[in-house]
Amino acid sequence: MSHVFQLASPPLPEVRIALIGLGSRGLKTLERYAFIEGARIVCLADLDPARCALGQEALQQSQRPAADLLSGPEAWKEACRRTDVDLVYICTEWTSHTPMALRAMREGKHVAVEVPAATTVEECWQLVRTAEETQRHCFMAENCCYDLFALETLEMHRRGLLGTITHLEGAYIHNLTVPSRSSRGVTDTRHNWMERSCALHGGNPYPTHGMGPMAQLLRLHRDDALETLVALTADGVVSAGADPRGRVSTALLKTRRGVTLMLQLDVTTPRPYSRMQTVCATEAYLQKYPLPTVCTAPGQELTGEAAWDYLAQFATSPAAEMWKKGHALGVPNEMNYAMDARLIHCLREGLPLDIDVYDAAEWSCLAELTQQSARLGGAPVSVPQFLKM
Repeated sequence: MSHVFQLASPPLPEVRIALIGLGSRGLKTLERYAFIEGARIVCLADLDPARCALGQEALQQSQRPAADLLSGPEAWKEACRRTDVDLVYICTEWTSHTPMALRAMREGKHVAVEVPAATTVEECWQLVRTAEETQRHCFMAENCCYDLFALETLEMHRRGLLGTITHLEGAYIHNLTVPSRSSRGVTDTRHNWMERSCALHGGNPYPTHGMGPMAQLLRLHRDDALETLVALTADGVVSAGADPRGRVSTALLKTRRGVTLMLQLDVTTPRPYSRMQTVCATEAYLQKYPLPTVCTAPGQELTGEAAWDYLAQFATSPAAEMWKKGHALGVPNEMNYAMDARLIHCLREGLPLDIDVYDAAEWSCLAELTQQSARLGGAPVSVPQFLKM
């Protein structure tokens, strides 16, 4: 069986997309594709026909061609079977991600799947094996890899300005107990099922926002590899009839080359939003939260706007150029735009994708592994090596 590392598929003049899942995340995906060239939404699928109608309305408001609407429990399967689809884009709740991605690849489609791509180690292996069997792309839509700070930091590392990275910190700290509204006035149901899932999991079921930028800095399965993980989860507090609050998950990982990583999840305490994005290296220190900070020499610390001004010179990668284009266009979220614009560009040009199925597996498998370690009182667990070359 051939691996799909650096997979380059035949170029697609236009990327025809079936979008599955029209909750808050799916509708936002649909809206930003109004700004992305070379892609067309041909099919919308959801359990609820009313959500399909909302999607069609979004297409009409942006003067895009109407899509075929599929609703009901079998709609996603029909979307995967269609012969006029190149890419199946999955925006459903995370327990359905792997079965849908597997079906789409087996139907000959490339896949873009929201995070995490899988919820168990076995599902990660299924994604890898199916991508290798079908030679299809399986892109995990980890938008935090396209955060401007992450892109600028990555470019600094590519230029050798950080020295040797020794320690990284990443997180998803976001109080989901506070209700929110989507851009179309619909309550964001993620703040119901996602908060509950995290509270009951016992580990970190949502590891990829923190892990993605760290993994790209270390070039995992390219120049380094995760080897060992230990994790603990705070007990939290349980009120009558409510899910636990304050169940903060903290994991420490170590790579083959001896780099340590801290990964944290906290979605139920009042802490301010943060993804940490901390880089400790022999020649530099950088962090995004709570205040952008860059230190490249003793006594030469830049913070806030001064740090952003310094980092701007490193916004030169293709993805960073797309981030800047999205900003100029006034898109609602530049890193989401850069992620999808870059995905479509690579598919149209027949280029390897920035995030491959091995990335999806390496980052997503941490959901189960943090749970395992925490249940064992912080015992070390091994991280699988998904790329066999």
